[in-house]
Amino acid sequence: MAVPKKKVTRSKIGKRRGGHRKEIITYVEDKQTGELRRPHHIDLKTGMYRGRQILEPKEEF
Repeated sequence: MAVPKKKVTRSKIGKRRGGHRKEIITYVEDKQTGELRRPHHIDLKTGMYRGRQILEPKEEF
C-alpha cells in the first residue's frame, strides 16, 4: 500500500493549486463608442471587430 513518507508542505500544495484561482475577466474601452467590451471579441452592439463590420448591428427596441 502506498503511504507518503513525509507530510506535504503548504508551499507544495499552493504550487499545485496555483491554477485553481478564478480568472479575472478583463475589459477594454472601445475607441469609437467608449463602452467597455471584452478584448478579442466582436462588439455585439455595433457588429464591429478590428475595424471591420462583421455582423449587422442590433436594432434598439
